[in-house]
Amino acid sequence: FEAKLGEIPNARAVYETAVRELGLDANTVELFSKFAKFEEYCKETDRARAIYKYALDNVPKKEAEDLFKEYMQFEKKFGDKKDIEDVIGKKKRFQYEEDLKRDPTNYDAWFDYLRLEQQSGTDAGIRDLFERAISNVPPVQEKRFWKRYIYLWINYALYEELQAEDVERTREVYTQCLKFIPHKTFSFSKMWILAAQFEIRQKNLKGARKIYGMAIGMAPKKKIFDSYIEMEMQLGNVDRCRILYGKYLEVCPSSCDAWCKFADLEKNLGEVDRTRAIFELAVQQTMLDKPEILWKMYIDFEIGEGERVRARDLYERLLERTKHVKVWISFARFESVPLHKLALEGEAEDQEAGEDDQAEAPTYDMQQKAREIYKRAYHFFRDTATDMKEECVMLLEAWKAFEAEFGTAESLKEVEAKMPRQVKRRRAVRDEAGEEVGMEEYYDYIFADEAGAAPNLKLLQAAYKWKKQKVADDGGNE
Repeated sequence: FEAKLGEIPNARAVYETAVRELGLDANTVELFSKFAKFEEYCKETDRARAIYKYALDNVPKKEAEDLFKEYMQFEKKFGDKKDIEDVIGKKKRFQYEEDLKRDPTNYDAWFDYLRLEQQSGTDAGIRDLFERAISNVPPVQEKRFWKRYIYLWINYALYEELQAEDVERTREVYTQCLKFIPHKTFSFSKMWILAAQFEIRQKNLKGARKIYGMAIGMAPKKKIFDSYIEMEMQLGNVDRCRILYGKYLEVCPSSCDAWCKFADLEKNLGEVDRTRAIFELAVQQTMLDKPEILWKMYIDFEIGEGERVRARDLYERLLERTKHVKVWISFARFESVPLHKLALEGEAEDQEAGEDDQAEAPTYDMQQKAREIYKRAYHFFRDTATDMKEECVMLLEAWKAFEAEFGTAESLKEVEAKMPRQVKRRRAVRDEAGEEVGMEEYYDYIFADEAGAAPNLKLLQAAYKWKKQKVADDGGNE
């Protein structure tokens, strides 16, 4: 009414009185929309903008969708790029708040919200949002539920260090996080390592060592030991590294990686006796997670030291524990290749070294020792492990290749005579209950020494051939 009469001040006063007197009842989209459009009509863009912002802060978020659209159109007409970005940011904040009300442990929403706030918010607002985020602890003390949550703490610490550049607050974040994690149930090596590396960046070596020490005492993990030892190695503290490896192996005596790294440290320091002693202690462990790696490194070490007798003894000791076909083949190749060539291969020399290796043939004694290993392996697979036919075929293929390269025609022919014949067979397929559900085809090997054990095989083959011929003749007569 006042606006139609041209009484602009009176019309504005009516709107202001409505907002002031009605209180919460005035927080309606319609009232603020008309008030903002009135100021826009009066070309009071600053007043209109202030009304929109006030409305968006007070109107319930679920009712503010249309008001957001009007505000966006207003800024597109009268605002600059920064104002438009503020509108978009405010809309996203409202959406994140709604999502987090429904599920406070939606950590992906927290990450997106924090990323938005770090782009345009103040330090106080960002810290407040981080504090809100980390207060939403996973409801169950299981590590899989904490994996996303722990990154809120990591991002908080990185923000304080890199963006806010507040050293003390960064240290406090790491300290509170490490106190908060239930280390008796599970732990996070990443947090310990990040906290220690932060102290290193602050040139606080004593603090870093204290953190690593607490980690080893409360949650000894492989990554923590590796990181701590790497730090001490970079500082040149060999004695500390030895002490740490000793502690590492007390905690994880079955870790072949730890044994190998410890031995490699002593090897690089030229401590041959220490290296050999470490390997001896390692191979005597009853439980090892990767024994093949440990034995190979021990054998390669003795080869590199030129100790053929010691390396041969290691192969024999290894064969007492396992009769794997690859061990037999490796043992035979060890006997057939000059020691210095094996050492070069172990050190991963270039292609020229490989070409020289091919040019140098083994001596007669070396060939005989290699053949003796192949024969021992063949007798083991044919006399003791008769069901390991595929492994026996692998052995014979390696033996055949050896004879083709270094042996005589007679020795090659002798090995070829041992090669089995491949046949296709059928067998029943049974389900979990043990009932037959069908047939499947598979390949089997028949060795020369098995021919006598299957006297009916040739008879069956002849019968099959006769049946096939008879069917063909009957078809021709018809």
